[in-house]
Amino acid sequence: MDAIGYMDRAAALDDARAYKLRLLDALDVRRRHTVLDVGCGPGTDLLDLAATGAEWVIGIDADPLMVAEARHRTEEYPAVAVHLGDARTMPVADKMVDRARVDRVLHYVPDPENVFAELRRVVKDDGVVVVAQPDWDTITVDPGDVRANRKVREFVCDHVVTNATVGRRVVRLAEDAGFTVDLRITTPVLRDFADADDILGLSRNAERAVRAGQLDADEAASWLHDLAVGRFLATFMLFTAVLRPGTR
Repeated sequence: MDAIGYMDRAAALDDARAYKLRLLDALDVRRRHTVLDVGCGPGTDLLDLAATGAEWVIGIDADPLMVAEARHRTEEYPAVAVHLGDARTMPVADKMVDRARVDRVLHYVPDPENVFAELRRVVKDDGVVVVAQPDWDTITVDPGDVRANRKVREFVCDHVVTNATVGRRVVRLAEDAGFTVDLRITTPVLRDFADADDILGLSRNAERAVRAGQLDADEAASWLHDLAVGRFLATFMLFTAVLRPGTR
């Protein structure tokens, strides 16, 4: 799978664009702010962050290919810098950041508590962090056999995503790190099978489950056929949290 192309396609969907704008509004970026994008990927959102008038925008990603692409896309923007780095050990000085965003990153991290500890270290005491994290164990589709849906979902949680249920733990992890939390839970709805298949990986994960012996090939084919024909719905829980450093 082309990871960069996948991220671009997902970001271009109307629903994705709308939720990204809500994250941007929640950040409330002002002039002279330093803004950090943790897990910036190919730089999909760095230019939107720069357009807020922020004095400095920093992108961090652990994938060298993503960093190279993000640097290419922002090379004409002197206020944007992209660094190769781990979200658990960010290459950022203490109390350097006014605003930070962590958008659909935590499920890649085996020990996400370290990400929150790092955010608490780098964010100023009057700063704001916005975290958006789906819970992969809540993906639900209709139509299709419920048992096949459950098998594919369990395979994704056990074998594809590093930390599938971290969304439901965002509040606890953030509070443990010293943040106050304003939480919003939404359930995005996808009505187009092709879009949902691209974003949620329904076909490719069903095929992986078959290869792993977790799902029968005929059962997978029947499930995918039912999803692709006629009316379709997919949904999941998305945890969006606005964090502010608390008093220590």
